[in-house]
Amino acid sequence: MSNYTQILYEVDNGVATITLHRPDKMNAFTGTMMNEMISAFDEIDADDNVRAVIVTGHGDRAFCAGADLTPDDGKHVFASGEAVSDLSDARVRDGGGLLTLRIYQCKKPVIAAVNGAAVGIGVTMQLAMDIRLASETARFGFVFARRGIVPEAASSWFLPRLVGPQQALEWCYTGRIFDAQEALRGGLVRSVHPADELLAEARKLAREIADNTAPVSVALTRHMLWRNAAQPHPMEAHKIDSRAIYRRSRSGDAKEGIASFLEKRPPNYPDKVSTDMPDFFPWWEEPVYK
Repeated sequence: MSNYTQILYEVDNGVATITLHRPDKMNAFTGTMMNEMISAFDEIDADDNVRAVIVTGHGDRAFCAGADLTPDDGKHVFASGEAVSDLSDARVRDGGGLLTLRIYQCKKPVIAAVNGAAVGIGVTMQLAMDIRLASETARFGFVFARRGIVPEAASSWFLPRLVGPQQALEWCYTGRIFDAQEALRGGLVRSVHPADELLAEARKLAREIADNTAPVSVALTRHMLWRNAAQPHPMEAHKIDSRAIYRRSRSGDAKEGIASFLEKRPPNYPDKVSTDMPDFFPWWEEPVYK
């Protein structure tokens, strides 16, 4: 257990759970929460025992009710209050984007268990997660235009890829709050569950990943699907597919995958994300803010 103040972090049998934890503020987002979540994802990537991640909110009212509009430190709500002469200044950077970019870089699959209100950054932070499950009481809202700002957390990149441009534009143009069934119809969430069954369903999915798949293969697959889908031609995906298949086919994991299948037993994959990613990983240059 780490010494966090606005999130809870625990690892149980290979599954890490991050719980947004500001009970008196409906888990509203702050700079402290951002830093703690980024730190937790650093822990997750460094821990080979973690095979999957669940992110949820404390209580039954909210996943995250958005940015804290009345922060205790009196600072500006949506961005730095400091004056800058150059918009490439790091102080301009959007905190939600810092978080979603860190989640995007994660090497472990990330599941959102949306247990209540998810508004503003409460919904955009989920877009960099891989699979979203919602409770029947969940509510969503891309409310930025109703607050006089614009979508943040790199959601203009993530959201159209997940739900299509038309649905993304409607939700962002109107800024309305919508329920879990509309989120399901629009492709934002994978499934909707009774509130008291949500975490169990998320853990069931996390266990399916943790118990049956090779962690290095999952890490590669996560980045292949997220990054290659944005390439301008399938040849770019073919290059990475070819390199990955070539390297992984000669790995201890591939031998174990075949042996466990033929012997009809659970697999015990030897390769570790911390030490056994293939030599061509990462195959991209990480962009810088400027």
